[in-house]
Amino acid sequence: MKRRKQFPGATAYFDRHGKRRWRFRKGGFSAELGSDYGSEDFVRRYDDAVNGHKTRGLTGADRTKPYSVSQLVALWYRSPEFLDLAPSTQKVYRGIVEKFREEHGDKPVRLMQRRHVQTILAEKAETPTAANNLRKRLIQLMDFAITLDWRGDNPARATKPFRVGGDGFHTWDEDELAQFFAAHKPGTLAHTAVTLMLYTGAARVDAVKLGPKNVRNGKIEYRRQKTQRSGGVLVSVPIHPDLAEVLDKLPKDRPFLATQKGTMRSADGLGNLMQRWTEDAKLP
Repeated sequence: MKRRKQFPGATAYFDRHGKRRWRFRKGGFSAELGSDYGSEDFVRRYDDAVNGHKTRGLTGADRTKPYSVSQLVALWYRSPEFLDLAPSTQKVYRGIVEKFREEHGDKPVRLMQRRHVQTILAEKAETPTAANNLRKRLIQLMDFAITLDWRGDNPARATKPFRVGGDGFHTWDEDELAQFFAAHKPGTLAHTAVTLMLYTGAARVDAVKLGPKNVRNGKIEYRRQKTQRSGGVLVSVPIHPDLAEVLDKLPKDRPFLATQKGTMRSADGLGNLMQRWTEDAKLP
């Protein structure tokens, strides 16, 4: 299971000599990864295969160059620092890093200077939060390069973050909660979802997984996904009477926020619905 998560698309097989080998397959595209799972050569081949799947074919010049940004990223993905992150956090980090890698992957890590980082970040000046998120990931990558003895300094740390306006996410007060519940009556998915999250403190990624199996001795218990790598922080919350009234009316054989088919709803799907419900209730 860990191998499939670490290198999606990589599958094992045995050649005619009985030796175990690995192959990348996705969307009709196939590439050999060798027999030494997790080695530097394996990671390089895997990286080439993923990029090859996107571009439907690579030339020799497109292969990962030694000591390049692309190779650094590939090695970082298999480092303890990255693998210790929760899967949801890994997904977010990859989304940021891969965009940077597509533009600068063939450049040598040792030549990156502060002015280069400043130029890259300046291109995102209109979205300061995105610029700051990229800066954080570049700091991590350059710190990792130092551990590999590829560099002796971190040019990303020498830059300053952009100032972000606003006060962050707005927190509803009691009147705004009442306005939401006035717009979304008991029995609706919107009412159930907000009641569940309000009385458990569950993030959406955890809320979609909660169901009757999480109810024990008058409490809702679950382990937070964002801390799964360290075993997950156990949350045990007494069921509030308002929440109990809502849960008692739900089916006992499916997640509390299940789809119409009875399957678990995705966290992104719940997020999209939450945005729509908020707009329907005319709330910030």
